[in-house]
Amino acid sequence: MDWKTRLGPKLIPLEKAVGLVESGQTLGVSPYTSSPVTLCEGLKARAREKGDLRDVRVEHLAALVGWTDPEFRGVFTLVDNYATPPNRVACHAGDSEYLPVGLWRAHEVPDGVSSEPDVFFVPVSPPDERGYCSFGPGVWMSPTAVRGAKIVVAEVQERFIRTGGENFVHVDEIDWFVEGQEPPAPPPQPPPTDEEVAQVEAICTSVAVELVNDGDTLQMGVGTVSASLGRFLDFRNDLGIQTELITGGITDLVEAGNVTGLRKSIHRGKVVGSAFVAMPPEELARVDGNPVFELYDFGFTDDLRRLIHLDNFVAVNNAMVVDLTGQVSAEAFDHRMYTGVGGQTVFMLAGAYSPGGKSVSVVPSSSVPSTGSERVTRIVPTLAPGTPVTVPRTYVDFVVTEFGVAELRGKTVKERARALCGIAHPDFRDELRDHAKRMYGAA
Repeated sequence: MDWKTRLGPKLIPLEKAVGLVESGQTLGVSPYTSSPVTLCEGLKARAREKGDLRDVRVEHLAALVGWTDPEFRGVFTLVDNYATPPNRVACHAGDSEYLPVGLWRAHEVPDGVSSEPDVFFVPVSPPDERGYCSFGPGVWMSPTAVRGAKIVVAEVQERFIRTGGENFVHVDEIDWFVEGQEPPAPPPQPPPTDEEVAQVEAICTSVAVELVNDGDTLQMGVGTVSASLGRFLDFRNDLGIQTELITGGITDLVEAGNVTGLRKSIHRGKVVGSAFVAMPPEELARVDGNPVFELYDFGFTDDLRRLIHLDNFVAVNNAMVVDLTGQVSAEAFDHRMYTGVGGQTVFMLAGAYSPGGKSVSVVPSSSVPSTGSERVTRIVPTLAPGTPVTVPRTYVDFVVTEFGVAELRGKTVKERARALCGIAHPDFRDELRDHAKRMYGAA
């Protein structure tokens, strides 16, 4: 029996599925790389063609679907916790609702998100012979949302993988299904410059050699530098992975025996996360059915109450800017949101708290904006007005640039400023030292 026959009358046309959303309702949508594009684009097409929707609150966290085009003004109000490219301009203009979220609890949606949305859209795999579907490469908060939503509509993606953990839902928990279309390929990104490649290699090498030890349990954020760390750990042994987003290179480390998880304090022997991100399709295919990999609800993986039980836990996350006292912003340029908090704050707290653990912020020392303007430093005297602090300086143990490692744990403000000036880009060191002397008396 094929999956379409198995679903029977629950499998409905797309037009009927998107017709379930009514004006004034709250629509929940599975986040980020697990955005159900077929359903979302179908709903937008209905709004565009019929003009029968108004005031729909769309709670789509880290939305990779554009909800904020001018034609949808008054139709959809996007509530988002992560300013992604399709909606970033609208976020800056105040045309969407940005929700700062940094607190996650197991099997709860974050404050500000409806626990009982009128409709929830989610992608799933075809059901197996027992009637269980997989959330594929990303569980996110889907199990919690499915339990709370009044109506659950799933689009079936035939290529979705299956993993262990909480990565399943029974057809009886889903009200309606539609046949999903192949998601569009992400837009091509410009290749990194030679300088950017060199920065990533230098930073990741420093972290792997100086800050990671055999037997450590790691969390690596999804940023350009931190997501690359897995490629530099092939000389380490008995590593563990306990994270929110599992990035490329981890499968290779599992297969090579570098990642065993045998010294983990919790989930021993397992690679635990909530979703796979920045992982090539060929690597993702090797995860399919591998019992080592377990995906759980985002609130479960990011619950600080669980993470503080980890020993030797090393959290490595990208920063956008770091000030001379160690304050980290990983979300914004001044008041303009560029990404979001995600779980960075929670994991950095856990790394700083962990016996034998570390919280590590990685950042290129400088960058040249895409506008082609002059080079700017990423180590700054102070954060610009309005810039949110993603990680307080009291929980930043190390900052790493391509020029070295600055240890901040246990250091005074003067000592921190000197250390950070020492790993800044040479073009800015004298200026930063002048600021450090003027502000903190750091000679």
